[in-house]
Amino acid sequence: MTASTTETPTKIVLLTGFEPFNGAAINPSLEAARALDGWSGPGFTVVARQLPCVFGTALDVLRESIAGVKPDIVIAVGQAGGRSEISLERVAINVDDASIRDNAGNQPVDTPVVADGPAAYFSTLPVKAIVKALRLRGFPSGVSQTAGTFVCNHVFYGLLHHAVGQPLKAGFIHVPFLPEQAADRPERPPSMALRDIVDALRIAVEVAVVTETDTQEAGGATH
Repeated sequence: MTASTTETPTKIVLLTGFEPFNGAAINPSLEAARALDGWSGPGFTVVARQLPCVFGTALDVLRESIAGVKPDIVIAVGQAGGRSEISLERVAINVDDASIRDNAGNQPVDTPVVADGPAAYFSTLPVKAIVKALRLRGFPSGVSQTAGTFVCNHVFYGLLHHAVGQPLKAGFIHVPFLPEQAADRPERPPSMALRDIVDALRIAVEVAVVTETDTQEAGGATH
């Protein structure tokens, strides 16, 4: 009589990146997500999707992607030009307050992402465990307390609102400019090579897949 074996189901990780915005020709979040589409490791497979940089429509596309892919984990990725590290976002706030127009010409000001929604949601990714793993591998990384009030935060908040009551681990990661983007700007902001962003996201995915309880250690900020 042959003993039966039970295989652990493969987890699906949905990785999203944004189209270029504000006149740019490239967005590192999308390039990195595309590079990881179809990548798999022990017990998981990554599926990447593009989101429009448009208030409202981005959330529609995200929800459609979740319905189609049926992921266990969703990691939304966005560009944070001017930052020098991989930023694990801790909190999404219920406000759209755009300093520039999105790709459809929208510029909401002091508008809730979700009417009557709570003021904020916390990421359900193991943000500190991911930061720790990234730093151990030599990647500049930190916990961020703000995802801004543009389309990135809009998607982050909408994602966590959608995930309420579901067994869905979800959160947001901001990445720096690419070197070619920084070279076009007179202030020469910090940047990170695409291969390093891709490798950092690989680590983030691997940690998110296996970590159920986040690391408890100092990761806050004084200002």
